Amino acid sequence: MAAPSPGPREVLAPSPEAGCRPATSTSGRRGLLWRLRDKQARLGLFEIGPGHELHQLTCMMQTGLWAATQVSMDHPPTGPPTEEDFSEVLIQVHEGFELGTLAGPAFAWLRHSLGLAEGDYQAALGPGGPYLQFLSTSKSKASFFLSHDQRFFLKTQRRREVRALLAHLPRYVQHLQRHPHSLLARLLGVHSLRVARGKKKFFIIMQSVFYPAGRISERYDIKGCEVSRWVEPAPEGSPLVLVLKDLNFQGKTIDLGPQRSWLLHQMELDTAFLRELNVLDYSLLMAFQRLHEDERGPGSSLIFRTARSVRGVQSPEEPGSQNRRLLPDSPNALHILDGPEQRYFLGLVDLSTVYGLRKRLEHLWKTLRYPGRTFSTVSPARYARRLCQWVEAHTE
Repeated sequence: MAAPSPGPREVLAPSPEAGCRPATSTSGRRGLLWRLRDKQARLGLFEIGPGHELHQLTCMMQTGLWAATQVSMDHPPTGPPTEEDFSEVLIQVHEGFELGTLAGPAFAWLRHSLGLAEGDYQAALGPGGPYLQFLSTSKSKASFFLSHDQRFFLKTQRRREVRALLAHLPRYVQHLQRHPHSLLARLLGVHSLRVARGKKKFFIIMQSVFYPAGRISERYDIKGCEVSRWVEPAPEGSPLVLVLKDLNFQGKTIDLGPQRSWLLHQMELDTAFLRELNVLDYSLLMAFQRLHEDERGPGSSLIFRTARSVRGVQSPEEPGSQNRRLLPDSPNALHILDGPEQRYFLGLVDLSTVYGLRKRLEHLWKTLRYPGRTFSTVSPARYARRLCQWVEAHTE
């Protein structure tokens, strides 16, 4: 019988030298060109500055995450995570709130294995700039944020979703080690936040699939079904950044050329893994970015231009060499595939919904409610098969 997990460890948290500063605190020192470029990159996003209803909450998150990351910087991982690392809970007490870090050593090792420097992670999520908010088209009641540089995505989670993520974490880490080019979103941290003596809230941190966002023209959230899968597009010229859904994609295809066979194979591997975890209701996030003339053709792709700095020069003929999760001068990896005309950003997200009694009952209700139509709540085996079929039908 396994030994019982130790209780949470509670410590007084260190504080960043500069507290949570409003967005204007550093803008005076920035050049005009930088500010104009930054404003353009954030088009359709909203700074959570003083006066915003979520400003106090996000300031607590930033201060807490700065201190939480400092722990992993002071005590870096020395090897792969142990069983104790996956079950560790660290509670850091701050003035007016406490922030919990769940499986902290395991996530620190995972970030290290992905090439993420803890200093960069701390700077992006700490008090150096305001978090950004965007209008989500999700039907869930979760709150969504981006770090000020848009590299990291934060999302509130229910307690049962967090339990599922942590239960699956050892196998998730193992899957990423076996399949380094996996399309699964890179989960980087799970935390709890309790204000005063209020109810504990949970949130996760992952790499943003839509990064860098500067030239992205279209974004989609695909589940491979039709019920509730339409979003009213923003009016032409609107600054709103909307993530569209399956029905908005009708009549369109993803032109990958020789990359298509790799994508289909990787989708099979990743969805088979999620099926084994009894997980459903995940999404394939996609974004499109038109290639510039000098980015087209063999040898000019993003992959070949950045391979030298990360893994050394690789032969274009090496299997899988075009599928490296690389970005120019940045350790923040996301999956990029270059087709003949477009660059595609891809990732499987929302990996925490288990097909338990609640979802089985929902499946029965939707079967009666939507006869002859496809909806998201189906068995994990059917869900995986259907999403793979969608990708096969919409790529060439």
